[in-house]
Parts: sequence; structure tokens; C-alpha cells
Amino acid sequence: MTVRYDVLGIGNAIVDVLARTEDDFLVRHGMRKGAMMLIDEARATTIYEAMGPAVEISGGSAANTIVGCASFGGRAAFVGKVKDDGLGHVFAHDIRAAGVAFDTPPASAGPSTGRCYVLVTADGERTMNTYLGAAQDLHPRDIDTDAVAGAAITYLEGYLWDPKHAKEAFLKAAAAAHAAKRLVALTLSDAFCVDRWRDEFLALVRDGTVDLLFANEGELRSLYQTADFDTALAALRREAPLAVVTRSEKGCIVATRDRVLAVEAAPIERVVDTTGAGDLFAAGFLIGTARGADHERAACLGALAAAEVIQHLGARPQASLKTLAQEHGLAG
Repeated sequence: MTVRYDVLGIGNAIVDVLARTEDDFLVRHGMRKGAMMLIDEARATTIYEAMGPAVEISGGSAANTIVGCASFGGRAAFVGKVKDDGLGHVFAHDIRAAGVAFDTPPASAGPSTGRCYVLVTADGERTMNTYLGAAQDLHPRDIDTDAVAGAAITYLEGYLWDPKHAKEAFLKAAAAAHAAKRLVALTLSDAFCVDRWRDEFLALVRDGTVDLLFANEGELRSLYQTADFDTALAALRREAPLAVVTRSEKGCIVATRDRVLAVEAAPIERVVDTTGAGDLFAAGFLIGTARGADHERAACLGALAAAEVIQHLGARPQASLKTLAQEHGLAG
């Protein structure tokens, strides 16, 4: 089957509501700095009323990654659920305007479109409070197996592993991808997710459902329940055929069963907002892999995209990643 998309992502369709804040605001509202918490609609209203002036930007972890893939010039598609409401229209418009195919039918009833309240402190760290809303109603019937089979890589978002039907949708997509001899990638998303679903995430790696795993240091330690990075990395290498561990300013590690490759972070002038750093790193690595780049070049593309997104507010690129790649000799 002809490759129709470089990357197809499945995840939460979310609109981010971003505001700058101070550490004491997080303490007053019982938030753990740098983490993501799932909240209900009442809590969402309380946070919105208490937070400062905000900017609304379409987001969602996998959606940000897929927009990044499109910014690199890739052919990209996204599957995620919104409601037929105002924020749902904003999300659909924004992702399509970025050049991403988005054909998931909106819900006509039920919870409103999901939103994430992102509190950014002076050090650029982001603390997220997510009301999933309609996003958690993704169903296996929303998976177009022909579209999945036509994607070089299907990318799954760990944040969406909670709802039963969404989990079934993931597994349906992974089966369709493998039936077409395509790759399946998973991002662990947050140590918060790993704490809840550790055994199931490990099973996805061990049984071959996932071919490529993305994690950061905290997620990796949580996955193997150890404070020692080297111990966790050794365990990962025994189980995952290919994994990428991001390490913030220390760059990343690309790990296979027979090799560990360290790649430096791209230089930046100033950290403004770390929201989306991991998402955009994944975009670069995925688009590089989909187009036949070796692991080092793919990781360099990821580092370049992450560096771009942390130097401004918001989790989606403001510059053309394709142009940046060309300027740094990474195109092709």
C-alpha cells in the first residue's frame, strides 16, 4: 500500500489555556509543579476564574507533535475527539490550517471540548490541569484503518490511555498499522500516566504492540520504579527495540538493544515556556524516521524542533521547522 501519511497521531483534542503565574499560586491550589493533573469541569471553572490573563491556543500532546510534523513539510494526520461547540471549531480550524488532515467527526452531545489550563512559572516550567471532556470519548469507530495502514508511523499518546473506548481505539489502530507492516510509536506522556498504567505500558512494549517508545527521564524512572537512570535505561534496552529518552538541556538518548546514542540539545538563547518540548522533539524524530533518516539525524531534528518551541509561549512552532532544518543542514 502506498504511504499516504508520514505520521498519523491519535490523542487528546485539547485547547490549551495558558497563563503566567507564580509558584505560590500552584501551592495555594494544590498543584504539583511540572506535572499534569486530570480535573473535572467544576475544578476547571475554579482554576479559570482564579488564573491571570490567558491565551487560548489549540493543543493536545499528540496534536502538537503532528502539527510539528506538518511544519517539517511532512504529510500528517490526526485522530481526536472534539464536541461540535466553540472550542471544538477552534481546534478543528487550527489543526487543518497547519496542514494536518483531521476527519474525526465531532460529537453532537455529551461533554464539551477538552481544555488544558497551563500555568507557566518564571523558570519556563509548565504545570497542567486537564479537563478531557469530549476527548475521552474517542471510540474504535473513529479509527479509519485504511488511513492508519497508509501511514508510515502511527503515533499514540499515553495521556489518552485512561478511557476504555480510547484504549480500544489505540489497540485497533496498532493492529491495523502492523497488518500493513507499519511502525507504531507511543509516548508515555507524563510520570502521572505511568504511575497509573505502568503494567499496561510495559505490556505494550513487551508484546510488540509498540515499536518505538518516547519517554523523558522522570517517566523512564517511573516505568521501572527506580531512582537510578542507568538502571532504568538498561531495563528499557532489554525490552524495547527502539526508544528515545529526552533529558532536557542534556539532550537525548536513543537506545536500541545493541547501542546507546547520546545526542546533544540544540542551543537556545532563552527558555520562555517548556510546554510542548517533548511533543516537538517527537515530531522531529518521527518525521526523520518516517523519511529514512538514521537515528542521529532524526534526534537532531527533534532537538531543533524542541529548541524552537521552548523559546516562545505555546506548544506549537511559530517558525517553519522545514526552513530551520534546511538552515542547519538537516533537510532531506
